[in-house]
Amino acid sequence: MKKLYVSKIKSVLGFDIFYVDGNYIRKNINEEFTNFGEHFRFKFIPKKEFWIDKEYSPSEVDFYVSHMIVEYHLMEKGLSYSMAIDKADLVEEKERKKSKYFLKAKKKRGNFVDMIHKKLLKKYSEGNLKVWVVDGELVRDKYFIDFTEGGHDKVYSFIPANEIWIDNDLSFRERKFVLLHEVHERNLMAEGMNYSHAHHSSSIIEHFCRRHPRKTKNYLKKEFEKYK
Repeated sequence: MKKLYVSKIKSVLGFDIFYVDGNYIRKNINEEFTNFGEHFRFKFIPKKEFWIDKEYSPSEVDFYVSHMIVEYHLMEKGLSYSMAIDKADLVEEKERKKSKYFLKAKKKRGNFVDMIHKKLLKKYSEGNLKVWVVDGELVRDKYFIDFTEGGHDKVYSFIPANEIWIDNDLSFRERKFVLLHEVHERNLMAEGMNYSHAHHSSSIIEHFCRRHPRKTKNYLKKEFEKYK
């Protein structure tokens, strides 16, 4: 368990909140763990603990804590995860809309997507496909509160055509695994596969490469060859 915990953030209303090594969890325990989690969503998390992936943009911690407090108590009472997350999302969304970071971005002139774009990954931006590292916090504030790790235009209508987005809150060492997931999923959906099946296939290949990282480069090359 020592490998999981990075540091304790604080305690709130009887809950101990920790930064954890999300990369380790996704590789060794559950690949579906993303930005945060609590016991009733992930049974491997002890009760009365909230886990938050070690962030590169720590300003979202309070949003996640508010979300987990609602989600935890509702699921403790027997509510399903799908119902609990909907109610927790509403609480989190209200807080995000009042944040200084979001309000400051709204006041700026220009295209909001241009503000979200942080860095073009030229190595993978083949042909008409563009891969962007994006401001994940602004994506969650403005468009979709459950945006995590990455996404693409075949799933999210707010992402411009022929773009893949990678959350800037993701560690550099994990980018290649998430990028592989997104480009593989996008290619399958472009061929007509529905999201559910494409996502399942992409999760399998992502998890395999997390355990065999040396194979990732060849898998990425194969996926991006379709855009040449």
